[in-house]
Amino acid sequence: MAGRILLLVLFMNAVFFIVNAVPETCPADLGGKCGEDGEWEGEFFPGVPKIKYEGPSSKNPLSYKWYNAEEVILGKKMKDWLRFSVAFWHTFRGTGAGPFGAPTKYWPWEDGTNSIAMAKRRMRANFEFLSKLGVDRWCFHDRDIAPDGKTLKETNSNLDEVVALAKELQGDKIRPLWGTAQLFMHPRYMHGAATSSELGVYAYAAAQVKKAMEVTHYLGGENYVFWGGREGYQTLLNTDMERELDHMAKFLEAAAAYKKKIGFNGTLLIEPKPQEPTKHQYDWDAATTLNFLRKYGLLAEFKLNIECNHATLSGHSCHHDLETARINGMLGNIDANTGDPQVGWDTDQFLTDVGEATMVMISVIRNGGLAPGGFNFDAKLRRESTDVEDLFIAHISGMDTLARGLRNAAKLIEDGSLAELVSKRYSSFDTELGAQIEAGKADFEMLEKKAMEWGEPKVASAKQELAEMIFQSAL
Repeated sequence: MAGRILLLVLFMNAVFFIVNAVPETCPADLGGKCGEDGEWEGEFFPGVPKIKYEGPSSKNPLSYKWYNAEEVILGKKMKDWLRFSVAFWHTFRGTGAGPFGAPTKYWPWEDGTNSIAMAKRRMRANFEFLSKLGVDRWCFHDRDIAPDGKTLKETNSNLDEVVALAKELQGDKIRPLWGTAQLFMHPRYMHGAATSSELGVYAYAAAQVKKAMEVTHYLGGENYVFWGGREGYQTLLNTDMERELDHMAKFLEAAAAYKKKIGFNGTLLIEPKPQEPTKHQYDWDAATTLNFLRKYGLLAEFKLNIECNHATLSGHSCHHDLETARINGMLGNIDANTGDPQVGWDTDQFLTDVGEATMVMISVIRNGGLAPGGFNFDAKLRRESTDVEDLFIAHISGMDTLARGLRNAAKLIEDGSLAELVSKRYSSFDTELGAQIEAGKADFEMLEKKAMEWGEPKVASAKQELAEMIFQSAL
């Protein structure tokens, strides 16, 4: 009996080796979709036409109701205000897996491998998706688009091979809104990348960012993002916070220097987030990140990429962090998503709240737009949404929501009632003394004299309900 069991085990191992020795390049159940050479034949989205604007009355889910790319709003085309981008990782690498469940999404073109051939096929699917959606920008992490190799050299070679195909598929019209390095998933980064306690990890992270910046530049990318998901701590008991922050500053300083060395003219962006996966992330919110950049003399080298769901996780509204970045001249890009108010983590849902989108667009208009930044849909389908067309429906909904927000924000600006209410609220400073205060020419002795002269000040109503009424009337 023992001999039979041993023979069975050996037989099963042999079968496993044969099956896995040559990874599949096409699924077995798709009929004519795969050619003899293992390449995908025909369209990846054969049932989906190019998405067109049909107007608010349309009932067609595969059409735009509010986003009309060429329409001019406040002197600029909608496509130039919004500069939409598709996130490769959520769209083409999202599986629906989570801490409590296995993957639920099995896209027809996937073969179950993470091979170079599969990476190239995903890239082709990406560009067909962009074409049908009518979007000419995309975003990526290096490890999303190409697999790790056994060595850094092999990994870089894999990335070069896939990037060469992306360059070919892009043509003249499509380019990355931004690229970045994935410095959070691999076990080597469990203590951080730029803030790791291990010098070897710090050096490896620098090499990875160097390569990711090079390929972003090669692809014509307009920005480069730093998201420090592991740049923080779980407990201060074993953490030298000052040293880690110093190391992170030196890392970013070196990145800015390398950008100039290779002639990359894109904007370097930092994306704040308060926590998850770390207990406390160093770039907690816009204000914290600005203070970090100011302390280390890096304000001239970076701007902020504000993600709406990250802002709400830090206890703010998205509008708050956008305004914090904007009034400091540091608003560079927006990761367009939202969270669930009943869920305390980063759910990365598509933004569909028209009121929130309107407030977002008020900041964008005040900023004069986002170029060379834009709106990246750092958002994913819900785990239970498993049809290929859901990828299109989700993006259409997100794009329409922001387009509607743009229309509403323009309506508010053209009407002027809200701006007039705010101006009137601060009108007491539109005086000689107010001008002196704002110019820094009114000392305490002068102000005390005025307070004695005027007596108890009158305090006017803030008119919050009227402001909300005006805002809601535009929706």
